[in-house]
Amino acid sequence: MRPLPPSTIVGVVGSGAMGQGIAQVAAQAGHPVRLVDARPGAAASAVAAIAKTLNGLVDKGKRTAAERDATLNRLTAVDGLPDLAPAGLVIEAIVEDLDVKRRLFAELESVVGPDAILATNTSSLSVTAIAAGVARPERLAGLHFFNPAPLMALVEIVSGLATDPTIAATLFDTARAWGKSPVRCRSTPGFIVNRVARPFYAEGLRLLQEQVGDPASIDAILRESGGFRMGPFELMDLIGHDVNFAVTRSVHAAYFGDPRFQPSLIQQELVDAGRLGRKSGRGFYDHSPGADRPAIASLPAEPRPSRVVVQGDLGPASALPGLLRAAGVSVEEEPGGGLLIVDGVTLALTDGRSAGQRAAEDGLKPLVMFDLALDYATATRVAIARTNATSDDALAVAAGLFAALGKAVTVLDDLPGMAVLRTVAMLANEAADAVAQGVASAADIDTAMTKGVNYPLGPLAWAERIGLSRVLGALDALARTYGEDRYRASALLRRKIWEGTRFHD
Repeated sequence: MRPLPPSTIVGVVGSGAMGQGIAQVAAQAGHPVRLVDARPGAAASAVAAIAKTLNGLVDKGKRTAAERDATLNRLTAVDGLPDLAPAGLVIEAIVEDLDVKRRLFAELESVVGPDAILATNTSSLSVTAIAAGVARPERLAGLHFFNPAPLMALVEIVSGLATDPTIAATLFDTARAWGKSPVRCRSTPGFIVNRVARPFYAEGLRLLQEQVGDPASIDAILRESGGFRMGPFELMDLIGHDVNFAVTRSVHAAYFGDPRFQPSLIQQELVDAGRLGRKSGRGFYDHSPGADRPAIASLPAEPRPSRVVVQGDLGPASALPGLLRAAGVSVEEEPGGGLLIVDGVTLALTDGRSAGQRAAEDGLKPLVMFDLALDYATATRVAIARTNATSDDALAVAAGLFAALGKAVTVLDDLPGMAVLRTVAMLANEAADAVAQGVASAADIDTAMTKGVNYPLGPLAWAERIGLSRVLGALDALARTYGEDRYRASALLRRKIWEGTRFHD
């Protein structure tokens, strides 16, 4: 298929932040755009707001005056749906209400031509259900932009049960021609991003619920060690707890109460208290003017070790011996089970078990576990955990090893999987199930998560990087510890391991 030609008129229904952004994107791509809103004067105000945005881009040298003028000349605020009659594509960006959207598309169907494509920007409603209200559901698909639409690269092209594949293909090519990174998916609850991202918030909330650490410290670990742009608590504060909690509840209900998507009582309490995050001035953090950011729990710098023994393959932490040598630490290597021995203290990369469980099962005492990092060379913080029997002196030895590499060290209470590994494992698990269920391809899921929510790696690419067997081991350890179906491993993940195949072969 080919993208819609630039001469195609694009209609946008709804001139809120999302509709305004979509109109700007289409106009910048060369399309005549007609913007309509049920609220008198709202569409004209949106065009004026776009003009202000474009003027700012010109002032910053990111657009020329000629580009601004051409874009604005293609934008027209119109009075009603009949003015969209010549449109070849109409995108709705109105309230997230199924009945309201159905009524809109039924009316649009009587206005536009027989070849016009109808698209919904819904982020949570079933495209199949929306299309069920029109006479020709095959020409309706999801075209889900992310906010702010002019800046965010991702667009989810969502096919309902009746969507004509050629319509989805045209929308995919059109989004790409508009400079976006489109991905294809089926209409299932949460589509790609809002489904696969749920564990990022859920595992952070579970760690907080079990008093593993405070929000600022957990956020710092996910950022500075995991490589995420933001930690779960600061991201929920940015999104708004009312919005994030509503999405979680919606996905949980849509999957008939699947415990993987179970909402958190902690977040419900914030919503009940009106602590919605930045928008209300208070969430997990105090966002009032001049408020201090809470301190991040870090151990004081400890003396560096003079000698480290590396036993066997450290897996995802295999860069550590080279980094230690570069830092002037003597490193000796010998066979073993992937451990670091420093002054009689054993350090082990978390495998999904708690430090206490691993010490008891493997006979490793004193034992300090350390968390997964995206890249140990560039990570500025590492999380560690110990058993109750491990002394403060042994903890200081472990901290000294990472201090020698210039890393801040945060101690978490001892729980299985720590912070980064359990988050990555759960993200990969959810992505694997989405592939297994035909929601989207592995490539599109990884693209969606890097382009839509700025993950440092797609969850399936990340799982392959650290090893699918390691991810499965972590999930199985979590499932054994908690006894919850929430941590059940994807059957497709197991099959990939048994077959010796990968998601990105």
